[in-house]
Formats: sequence, C-alpha cells, structure tokens
Amino acid sequence: MTDSKPANEEKETRTPAPPSDDLTETHHTLATPAGEIRYTASAGRVVLREQVHEDGHFKGLEAKAEMFITAYTLDGADPTVRPVTFAFNGGPGSSSVWLHLGLLGPRRVLMGDAGSLAPPPYGIGDNAESLLAHTDLVFIDPVSTGYSRVVTGGKASEYHGFKRDLESVGELIRLWTSRNGRWLSPKYLAGESYGTVRASALATYLQREFGLFCNGIMLISSVIDMGTIRFTEGNDLPHVLFLPTYAALAHYHGLHGSRPLREVIDEAVAVAAGPYLQGLASGSRLPGADRADLIRRVAGVTGLAEDYVRRVNLRIEHMRFFRELLRHRGRVIGRLDGRFTGYEPDDGGEKPSDDPSNVAIRGPYAAALNHHVRVDLGYSSDLPYELLTGRVQPWSYTEFEGRHVSVSSMLGEAMRHNPHLRVYVACGYYDGATPFFGAEHAFAHLDIPDELRSNISFEYYEAGHMMYVHEPSRLRQSATLAAFVGGSAPPA
Repeated sequence: MTDSKPANEEKETRTPAPPSDDLTETHHTLATPAGEIRYTASAGRVVLREQVHEDGHFKGLEAKAEMFITAYTLDGADPTVRPVTFAFNGGPGSSSVWLHLGLLGPRRVLMGDAGSLAPPPYGIGDNAESLLAHTDLVFIDPVSTGYSRVVTGGKASEYHGFKRDLESVGELIRLWTSRNGRWLSPKYLAGESYGTVRASALATYLQREFGLFCNGIMLISSVIDMGTIRFTEGNDLPHVLFLPTYAALAHYHGLHGSRPLREVIDEAVAVAAGPYLQGLASGSRLPGADRADLIRRVAGVTGLAEDYVRRVNLRIEHMRFFRELLRHRGRVIGRLDGRFTGYEPDDGGEKPSDDPSNVAIRGPYAAALNHHVRVDLGYSSDLPYELLTGRVQPWSYTEFEGRHVSVSSMLGEAMRHNPHLRVYVACGYYDGATPFFGAEHAFAHLDIPDELRSNISFEYYEAGHMMYVHEPSRLRQSATLAAFVGGSAPPA
C-alpha cells in the first residue's frame, strides 16, 4: 500500500541556512631575496553582522553582508611584532585584485608592459619582492566587488556610498584583528585611487570607533581632495593641477624631443603655478597680449596645437586631452596610464570611447585572479569575481552635500591625534586619473603642524596609475614599501 498525501496538503518549507564564513586555508612557500618563507593563505567570505536594537532592547546580531578577503600570514611569527597590512583598491567599484596581484601579494600577474603586452591567456608567477616578507597581508573586497555581496534579500545600494563603505571595511578590519589576536601588531593601511580616500578616512574612523591606531598609511595614486580632479563648472583647479601630467605624457610620446623629463615637468610646474593659475583666475580681464603668450606657453608644455588651446579657452579637460594629444597619429592615449595607446573607430571624436590602459590590464588580472583563487587557494564560487564594476553607481556622497568631497580634514585629524602615523604617497608621472601635482597640492594644504610634515614621504615613478605595471617601478616601489613597513627611510 502506498502512503500518499493530498495534493493540497501544506508543503514542507525549507528555511535557508543562515550565512556563515566560508574561508579556506592553504599552506605555501615563497622564495625571496632574503630566503624562503612559509606562509598560510586564507580566502573566503566573512559575514558582517550589525547590532539590532528595538524599543531600547538589544535584539542580537543580524547578518548584513558577506565580504571576501584574501589573507596571507607568515608561519610561526610573533603577532606582537609582526606587522599586518590591510589593502584595498578604489573605483568606487574596484576589487583589491590590482594591489593583490600587481604589487603586494606573494603571486603576481605576468602580462608585459606598454608596447610589449603578453598575449592571452597571460600568466601568473611568484612575487619574490612581495611585501609578505615584511608584513602579513589582508586584501579586502568592498561590498559588490570581487565575491563580496549583501546577504540574500539585502539591499546592495545601502553599501554604495562613502559612509557605509567606511563602516563595512572598518568593521571587517576590526573583526579580523580581533579574531586573529592582532591588536598588538603594528598595523598599516594600503589604498589605491579611491582607496586613498577610504584609507585616509579609515585611519580616523578606526581611531574614533574602536581605538585602533595605525602605524602607517600607504597611499598609491592618491586623491584625498576630489576638488583637485573634478572638472566641474567654475572649478579651474584641475586644469592647473593636470598641466604637469599633460607635459609628462607629451614627453613620453616624443613631443618634447630629447629634453630630460624632469626639465619638462619643472617647466610645466612653473607655468601651472604661475602665469597659468593667474591667467585662468583673471578670466576675461586677462589682456590680449598676455592671453596670446599664455596660449603659446601652455601649448608648448602640453604638446597641443596653439589653435586647440585657444579654442578650448585655455581649459584643457583631461578626457579631451587623451583624445587630442596623438590625434595626428590616429591614436588615443590611456587615462590610467598614458603610456598605453589605442585606436578609435574614427579620428573625429572629442573624447576616447575606451581607456586603452584599462583594456590592456583587465584581461591579465582577471585570468590570474580566477586561477589563483580557485587553483592555488582552493576557493570556489559560481559568482563572477567583479574586478571593477559599475553596479555601485550612483555612489552616495550625502555626507558632502553642498561641497566637494575631501577627506583632508579626516587625515589631518588622524595625524594630529596619532603623531606617530606615517604616510607614504606614490605618484605616477603618466597617471591621468590622479595627477601628481594634485596630490602635492592637497598635502600642502593638510591641516597639521609643521613638525608632522616629516611623517609624509612622496615617491615618483615613470609609470601610470598602477605604477607597478612598469617593472622598474614595481621593483623600486617594493623596496620602498619594505623600508616603510620596517620603519626606516626609503632606499636611495
């Protein structure tokens, strides 16, 4: 006899299991110039939970998001002296893949460089210069990047903004530090691009919220004041601050003959900080003869035609520049790294349709990351790993309503409250996204006492936004960061 149930009987409902951490752990060795090191890698998603209060009563912790991390820790190290560095990239909308596999991690992308790119499927190899030889590393993918997502039923847009991004990354740092017994470890933050906004604000947030004080911040391709890079109506500052970068890019592409790069940059800085700044501020009050002379000088340092500089009223917007500089050669140059060039459908466009430098690096990093995480680290997921996603847009800057976005005051507070905090600023001469002169301007206006300015160190590279794509720059930067974490001066 068969036991059957009526068709209309209430069906069993299955409650999905609550989210939980899914970290994997693997063990590896790495050959470095100082000898072989042994380390443990941990990769996976960590559940972020928030305290819930109703009517004054504590209701417990509620899962809100699952954030993907990749952590590397040296085996057998004393956690009270072994540093740990928390690293992330920018966007907003970028995963940590670029710093992870381009510069800091124990494995790195093998892709070639501008003018000599490797063909698909590219490659990955050991990074003998990895910062892991000097500090443990925790790479963080903010919500909606990498494999990080909100929990099922959650609203991702809640995390797509300055404040919630800061809170979620800060909470992950607190969790990792607590769970791994690292409160007495020297601690560093490393951010790139928008990650420098995040890192600068995080230094203060961690101090305020948790009493977690850092030893240093690594700001790679820095922008702590968005007013230095936003070409908005009435804001002439970016035109001034991008001019030396335009000159460097013109030099790279042979438009300054055999002149030394530094000579060209120094001339551009002198023009930008002097007659160009004054001329733009004068507007229509600038006498005709002075305007004609300024057009000549700006054209001379940028490699653009005088007629073009005249037609754009002396104000050279950066995307226009990337399209215009090599128009006569039928090429467009990259924004992230102006050493890279590409083609357009025709030569009549005002701005590039794509960034050739972003196109060039995306494939190699995607291939390396997916291989490394799945094969080397044993983590698998059917989710796509979001290297750089637009799904975080629009990004909320509600906290800055009515003014431009700047974390200068937060970084200044972090340094004043923690006078031991050191800051490293890396600049690429060919970076068309975060110009080096803009970083100099922002830090010159940082509200800190003069005695703390020696805590800030700048370093410049003949490369772009991801300066480590350029092999000589990668090697030099690796040595500098090793010295920075070690507390010594950068190598000469």
